[in-house]
Amino acid sequence: MSSTPSLPKFIVWAPDYADEGVLQRRLAVRPAHLENVKKLVSQGILRLGGGFMTPESVDAAAADKKFLGSCIIYEGENIDVVRKLVEEDVYYKTDVWDKEKLVILPIALATALPPVPS
Repeated sequence: MSSTPSLPKFIVWAPDYADEGVLQRRLAVRPAHLENVKKLVSQGILRLGGGFMTPESVDAAAADKKFLGSCIIYEGENIDVVRKLVEEDVYYKTDVWDKEKLVILPIALATALPPVPS
């Protein structure tokens, strides 16, 4: 059940840049990214999220996983509010996410989201 049923949901597809240094940039700021994620989850704003990986990464050791980007579901008043949250993320600010390929769209969920932690 959603924390605020009246707020629309938005899905964000944030592919990573494809250059050789992107994984190092991602890992360097990951602790700050996850701290912000934790805060937004506790506020009921970020409802679901994670990193997309290559198919070979499923069985790979942690150090060998290759990320392709992130997928996130936010609740927000409108798309501009969600875009601002994305643009404030350290992955956006440090050129992990490819700003030209980033997609934010409203989503009509067919299943329930996990409950907001209390």
